[in-house]
This record gives sequence, C-alpha cells and structure tokens, in this order.
Amino acid sequence: MTKATVLGAGSWGSALAVVLANNGYETVVWARSEQLAEDINLRHVNERYLPGATLPEGIRAVTRVEEALAGARLVVLALPSSALADSVECLRFVADGAVVAHAVKGFIRPQNLRITSYIQDRVPAVRDRLAVISGPSHAEEVVRLLPTTVVVASESRMVAEFVQDALMNDRFRVYTQADVVGVELGGALKNIIALGVGLVDGLALGDNTKAALMTRGLAEMTRLGVALGASPLTFSGLAGVGDLIVTCTSEHSRNHRAGCLLAQGLSLDATLKRIGMAVEGVGTTFAASELARSHGIEMPITRAIEKVLLGELSPADGVGLLMRRGKNHEMEDVGAQPLTALWTRP
Repeated sequence: MTKATVLGAGSWGSALAVVLANNGYETVVWARSEQLAEDINLRHVNERYLPGATLPEGIRAVTRVEEALAGARLVVLALPSSALADSVECLRFVADGAVVAHAVKGFIRPQNLRITSYIQDRVPAVRDRLAVISGPSHAEEVVRLLPTTVVVASESRMVAEFVQDALMNDRFRVYTQADVVGVELGGALKNIIALGVGLVDGLALGDNTKAALMTRGLAEMTRLGVALGASPLTFSGLAGVGDLIVTCTSEHSRNHRAGCLLAQGLSLDATLKRIGMAVEGVGTTFAASELARSHGIEMPITRAIEKVLLGELSPADGVGLLMRRGKNHEMEDVGAQPLTALWTRP
C-alpha cells in the first residue's frame, strides 16, 4: 500500500486525509497536538476543526514529523501560511522522488512570497516535484463526501497527474493545470474579497452590492495575477471564480464570517479570537496591497478593506469610498484587449 502523508491536522488537512484514505492510501497525518493525534487515532474524530465528522479508521496521526514522512510517496502540506516558516524545514525529511503538494491559500509575510516560491527557495531538493491544490472545496463538505472539484497545478505535467491520480474519485474530481502562479494567487486573493462580502452582508447592503463586489473583486484578482505572471484565463476557472464564489457565499467561510463580525463593530483582534482558526484573508489583504503598490496596480477594493482592517475606515465608510471613485471603463484593467476599440463612432 502506497503511503501518503498530510502535514497539518486542521480542517483542510484532515479532509484531504479522508480523500486519500478512501482512495486506498496508507494515510498518515502529522499533528502538533498529542490530544488531537489521540482523538484521530482512538476516536476517529477531529472535534477541534471538524466537529461532528467521523474520520476513516485508516487515518493514523503522529506527532513526530520524521515518522510521518518516512517512506511517503506523496506529501500534502496543509498548514496555515503563518505556520509555514516554522515547518518548511521538515520537508528535508521527504523521501527521494516523493511528490509534495501544498494546499496553502496565502502568502509568506512580510516578504509577500508565494508558497511554491518560498518552498523552492528553502528546500531546493523538492523544487521539481511541487504541486499546488486549490479550488472551491470547503473541508466540512469534503468529509461528508459531497461532490467537490479542485485543480492541481504544477510546472511538471507528470507531477500534476500523479497528484490527480492520488486524489481523484467519484466524489472528488481533480483537474490539472500548468499555471502555478495563477492557481496559487487565485486561491489566496479570493479571501480578500470574501472579507469584503462579509462586510457587505454584515451591513445588510443587499445582493446588488454583493454581486458588484465579487465581480469587481475578480477583476482586481486578475489584474494583480497578470502583473505577477499568471494567465488571465486561470481566474475564470476553479481556482479563480470557482473558489471566489464558494468563499464569498458559504456558511463555512471563515473569511466571510470575519467580515460580518467586523461590520458588527468587533475589532480585528476580537474577530480573530472569536473565529479561533486561521483567517488567511487578513494577511493576504496586506500582502496584496503591498504587491499592488510595488507593481503599480490599482486594487481599490483591496485597499479599502486594508483600511478597514487597520481601523482607518469604518466598514460603511469603506463602501462609500468605493462608490465615490471616478468614472472608468469596465474591461480595460483586467488584462483583456481594450473594448473601447469596438466603438467605431462617437
């Protein structure tokens, strides 16, 4: 039986472990907490991150990373971006020839690095065996075996298809992609817009506002993505608009929930404490805003949300700031051919 290891016993790591175990892999999860490992091994639950879910008995949790990685042919990295700096060195224990796929939807702060770039720089030995998993995939639904579709991107077609084969089944469909930059950025940047939609819902501003924010947010995501080397087409796919829709509209979305709490008057610290798990959109907002400034990219929604997070604007004032912006043409700023060229007369 082929061994697959998931580094991270949070909600998404546990959900991916369920997929691998159901696909017949010897599945090992690395958990930092002895109690969490015991819950998984003896009671087959992860009440901390996936309350009410029953995990397959084939999943085994360990707290020693060397034990977790020994002999694994596939390693899935499913940690919060904020924890990666303290954990990336463990990839040096990955077996020769093993494939590493990460499912992290954020940036490394404060350098604002993409996850793949960071791993390649810190652990060159796995540089050519890296993939990224992204797409609309809430863990709470994956563990219930609800139909889910994701995308795996890698610079190597062989690596992407290896991960595709490992994860794909009749409840978990996997597409492959070559645009690593676009898939990573789509998975990260949509969390900013989900924060904004949470603010809109918290202020009860209605569906018109929400639809406009998601649409213009996708334009911002695409604009920054293209500047950083991504294909604009990727943002029309699962890692772009697909993940954007689910994160902006689902009850499972921590980023949306955080926006709602901020709109209700909670401080950022109180909001993060209330949620109790990683809210990737916060760090991503600051990262994207800084990247936009350094590349000369306009991201008014992102910058308005940044000001709300910093306490410089109230949520209502942030909406007003966006609505008072000057006139613009809709499609000229998303990497598309200028549509004003279609106007043949005044």
